[in-house]
Amino acid sequence: MSRPPDGLRIVRVANFVTPVSGGLRTALRHLGEGYLAAGHRPVLVVPGRRRTDESTPQGRVITLPGRPVPGSGGYRVLTDRRAVARTLAELAPDRLEVSDRTTLRWTGAWARAQGVRSMMVSHESATGLLGTWGAPAGTARTLADRLNARTARAYDTVLCTTAWAAAEFERIGATNLARAPLGVDLAQLHPDFRDPQVRARYAEPGQVLLVLCSRLSPEKRPERALEALAVLRRRHRMPAVLAVAGAGPLRRRLEARAAELRLPVRFLGHLGGRAEVAALLASADAVLAPGPVETFGLAALEALACGTPVAVSRSSALPPIVGSAGLAADDSGEGFATAVRELLARPAEQRRAAARARAEVFGWESAVAAFLAAHRVPTPVGRPEAAP
Repeated sequence: MSRPPDGLRIVRVANFVTPVSGGLRTALRHLGEGYLAAGHRPVLVVPGRRRTDESTPQGRVITLPGRPVPGSGGYRVLTDRRAVARTLAELAPDRLEVSDRTTLRWTGAWARAQGVRSMMVSHESATGLLGTWGAPAGTARTLADRLNARTARAYDTVLCTTAWAAAEFERIGATNLARAPLGVDLAQLHPDFRDPQVRARYAEPGQVLLVLCSRLSPEKRPERALEALAVLRRRHRMPAVLAVAGAGPLRRRLEARAAELRLPVRFLGHLGGRAEVAALLASADAVLAPGPVETFGLAALEALACGTPVAVSRSSALPPIVGSAGLAADDSGEGFATAVRELLARPAEQRRAAARARAEVFGWESAVAAFLAAHRVPTPVGRPEAAP
């Protein structure tokens, strides 16, 4: 397929994206901005309450009516295949990029029938998700292998953001894998946003401010942050407090649990402004990322960019991403409490400098270039990429 003079139309279709969802929404936005800056014509198709079509800094964004997912706290999915197929036909993509290997897997066959090169982006571990939903380990692995085999057959390329995410495709012998990291906005998220007034809003002098920045849903295991806080305060006598930024179906349950245990937890809901998020992360002493099935963990990387170390789940893909700027914790309240204590035992200037240095490895420029390469569309010479 020859390349049009004004770049390729890269159509991206994603489910489980809401105005207040976290990592996926952030990644889609930055990738779209990067594709646009590289001279292409990105279009994003997502579910919503009603149809909309608008021009944005990440390119054209089309919202199609999507069915709510019960108990998900606002997620919707595109279930009307005819409407999606009709939209794709109207858009006539040069490349198709899909983020949902379950309900949207049929788009791979659509793309192949149209002669369009397609790529599925694996944003989660199917094995891990099935495990968090209660499937026994053996059953989860078997079901995941079947799902992943179908996905690998349906698309020209399966893109994974970490070796951890790629492992479940490698074990089934998939040969069409590509690797590309995600990134972090190094300008909007910076240690300079540390603010004594923001810190004073959540912690008194002498207290340790912990932050959980996460969607409050079962697979993220947000309750582990409360468990860690309880261990720190009662067993280790640490004057720690917790600020929780994020929305989701578990919020009321978590609030009730915090009240029952008499824990000093502030639930902030969704923070819409990037400056507000940056100030909170930069003003914290440590950030908790307890999700055991995270395949990249943008929230953890954003904390590092703000100069704040992160305790991450040992079961997730995050330990090699955060490196020595964070610590891998056992999946328990005691495990995360231990990691927090070890992180805070390091000199403050040293741990903050290490966090920022680690984040600087992951700029969005290199992420966009890697995604375009996976699409077999190298970044055009002489065109600027998206600024971090």
